[in-house]
Order: sequence, then structure tokens, then C-alpha cells
Amino acid sequence: MEVLEEEGEEVGSAEEEGKVAGEEGKRGEAGGGGEVGQFLALGSCPGQDCPGYAPGFEQVVEDDDRIRTGTVWTATAHAITAIVGTGVLTLPWSIAQLGWIIGPIVLVLFAFVTYYCSILLSDCYRSPDPIKGRRNYTYMDAIRAFLGEKDVSLCGIVQYLILWGTMVGYTITACMSMMAIKLSHCYHKNGKSAVCEASGILYGIMFGVVEVILSQFPNLEKVSILSYTAAAMSILYSFIALYLSAIKFSAHQQVRGTVLGVDTGGNISAATKVWHCFQALGNIAFAYTYAMVLIEIQDTLKSPPPENRTMRKANVYGIGGTTIFYIFLGLVGYAAFGSDAPGNILTGFYEPFWLIDIANIAVLIHLIGAYQVFSQPLFAFYEHWLATKWPNSGFFNKVYTFKACFPKSRSFKFTLCKLLVRTTFVILTTVVSLMLPFFNAIVGLLGALGFWPLTVYYPITMYLAQAKIRRGNSKWVALQLMSCICLLVSLVSVVGSIADIAQHLGNTRLFKMEL
Repeated sequence: MEVLEEEGEEVGSAEEEGKVAGEEGKRGEAGGGGEVGQFLALGSCPGQDCPGYAPGFEQVVEDDDRIRTGTVWTATAHAITAIVGTGVLTLPWSIAQLGWIIGPIVLVLFAFVTYYCSILLSDCYRSPDPIKGRRNYTYMDAIRAFLGEKDVSLCGIVQYLILWGTMVGYTITACMSMMAIKLSHCYHKNGKSAVCEASGILYGIMFGVVEVILSQFPNLEKVSILSYTAAAMSILYSFIALYLSAIKFSAHQQVRGTVLGVDTGGNISAATKVWHCFQALGNIAFAYTYAMVLIEIQDTLKSPPPENRTMRKANVYGIGGTTIFYIFLGLVGYAAFGSDAPGNILTGFYEPFWLIDIANIAVLIHLIGAYQVFSQPLFAFYEHWLATKWPNSGFFNKVYTFKACFPKSRSFKFTLCKLLVRTTFVILTTVVSLMLPFFNAIVGLLGALGFWPLTVYYPITMYLAQAKIRRGNSKWVALQLMSCICLLVSLVSVVGSIADIAQHLGNTRLFKMEL
């Protein structure tokens, strides 16, 4: 093995990675379950001379004449894959906080808001005309076309924050899944009354080491197989969770739970009940996250018929089918566990241990791949920014080539920035995850932070600009009212999630993870 310095070669490696990440996003290959839908698709641009160029947010500005073969059914499949993710595991707990009446109503309302705003967003794929206008390849493209550079920057801040927060959430969930596997084996072997323990810290370190290695892949294109595998795994563990909930319910044949959710008293104070209800709204919002990848999915569709019309049908089938599944899992899980529904539904089962193991392994495989889908755009962004800011620095721009003895045809190119900064970033993310091992609260916080700006505000604002709806018009008032209500929901969800994290910090030791 040898490492060679490629003298005189200035990297654009970070810049090229940003471009490849954008091309990956445009092809809709950002797999990883519902969280697929959250990854930031950086655009690609042939250079800084492109119209609308802004560092870190490059886009292809001309139609690339690509042959598009997507149909309503492929778009539906992409949409379902984008929506369904680890957020689905929190639904029984969320329903338990809201109760038999409010819980299902909230599920349907979130589905309606997501669907309606998705329809508005699908009309923004082309600008200014929704049928004959110029293509917008990414979510950022659409914002730039309708709202300008300032909103691109603001949206980027929100997206990158959610990307990093999701990496934290995935590390926590991966630890819980590995702990659940060990505990299920222990209880199966020694009985449910046995004292079984598992170290979340150890599993967190193991997961972090794996992600440090995978983070050295150059870009999203090199980990696309992880994306496809992750998407399949998310569907697998979701159906296993539904099956196990149905089996548990059929065992006692009694509908558990209450009309208004978890009762106060005992360990649940009135304040805690309120915070948990608010947090449940964030969990449900996270389960419906989808807007960030919609434009990229729409960019795969063939035309005619017009892409927005095809995407409307895909939204109906994708969001409608997902909502039906969510209602089944949420209600069946709540009926099975009642107010004792766990934050992660899979942690509430111990038998059959082999099926639970399959489900948790599927979660783990999903998270390993999805973590990279979320981290690679972040890497591409800051590496491009650093390389641009210090163009003469060898640390950021000099390429080293690592040639392996076997196979001889393989070589690995890297910069010191990529090797050291990516590793440091993953380590810090892992440390934060182990300090704050609160699955439900983190999921609720992520859902709350992303729901209003990305799913509601920007689609509505872009649509109003495109349709030239005047201020004070009845439709303008209705859309703004919906946006304000959704903002309020997001704010109370943020408050509820932060309150839950604060409460846990007061009762839990740092670096102590329990199921």
C-alpha cells in the first residue's frame, strides 16, 4: 500500500462532491426511508458563471435534455419510500398521548396539510408557468426562482440543522435497536423476570466507528446501494411492527387506551401530559416529512402529461396509502399497549425474539445507510465552502491517492480535510447523541423544526408568488391562516420536545441510555 501526493492538483473534490450530491438528489436516489425525503439535494452548476450562483447552493440552470421515464407509479413508490421512516415507530406512543378521538383526527389533518401543500409545491416544479415554464430541479432551485437568494440562505440553515439533528436521532435509534436485540435474547433465554442489561454507550461507539468508515466515501453516488437497501428495510420493519401489534392485541382481545389519552396522576403530572401532547404533534409531523424531496421526484417524470398533473396523482396515492398504514399502526399499537405504549414500538416486544431481531436489524441497516444520505450533503457543503475560502491551502485542496495492494486497480483519493474533519464531525455527533439519548424528544423536535418552514411556509409562499394572488384575496387569507395555524403547531411542538428533553436531563445521567 502506498500514499501518493498528487502535486499541482487542486481539489475541487469538495466542489465535485457537492455536484455529484446534487445529481444524486435530482435523480431521486436519496433513499433511506421517510428520512429519504429530508436529505438536502445540493444542485450542481458548471461554474461560478452560472446565473443565480451562490456558494454552496449551485444548480444546473438549463434543461439538461435528460430522458425521463418516470410514471405516476414510480413517483408513488418514491413518495412512499420518502415518507415512511423511523418516525413511524413513534406513532402508537403519539396516539397514546392524544387519545382515541384527537389522535386519529391529528393524523388525518397532518396528512391533509401535507397533501395540499405538496400539490402547491408540485406546481412550482416549473416557473413561472406550472406547465410550460423552466424546470426547477431541486427544492432550492424552486425557492431561488420564486423568492430569491435570501430565502435560499434561510431555508439552507433550516435544512442543514435538520440534517445534523437527524444524524443525532439516527445514532440514538441505532443504539436502542442493538440494545433491544441483546435484551430480547436475554429474556428469551432467562425468562421475562430476569435482570438483563445492555450498554447503549458501547453500541453508540460501535455505530460511530462504522459511520466514520462509511463517511470516507467520496459522495452520495458511491453509497447509492445503501440508499436502496435502507428504503427496503424501512418498509420491512414498519410491517413487522404492525404485525406484532396486531398479535399482541389479539392475545388479550381488549381495546386499551382512553378517549383523551394518558391520564394524569402517578408519575404523569398535568404539565408533563401537556408537554407530551405537544411532542406527539412533532412526532407525527416528522412521520409525514416529504416536501424536501418532492421536486426531485417530480424531475424523474416523463411529459406529457404535464409533470404537475402526474405528481398530483402520485401525492394522492403515496400520502393516502401511507396515511392508511399510519392509522392502522397507530391505532392497533395503541389498542395493544394502551397508555403504556413505548416511545419506539419495537422495544415493547420480546417474543417471538427472532422476528423482533429481524425488525431491529432492519432498523439498524436502514439507519446505517440513511445516516450517510443525510451526512454526505453536509460534508459536500462545508468542504466546498472551505476549499473556496482557502483555495491555496493544501489541507483543503491537495489530493492524496491511497493505492491498495489488492485489488491493484482500486485507489482511494482524499484530502486531509476530508479525512480529519469528517471523522471529527461524526465523533462529535456520536458524543452529542450519547449525551442526549432521548428518542421521542429528538424525533419530535426534528419534526417540529422542519414541518412549518419546509412543508407549509415555502410551498404556500412560492405558490402565492407564482399564481400572483393578491394580498387580501380570500384564497390568500385562507392560505395564510393555514400557515399561521401550522406555525403555532410547530412552535408548541418545539416547546413540548425541549421541555421533555429538559425533564429527562433532570432525571437522567448523561451518557446513560436505557430502553
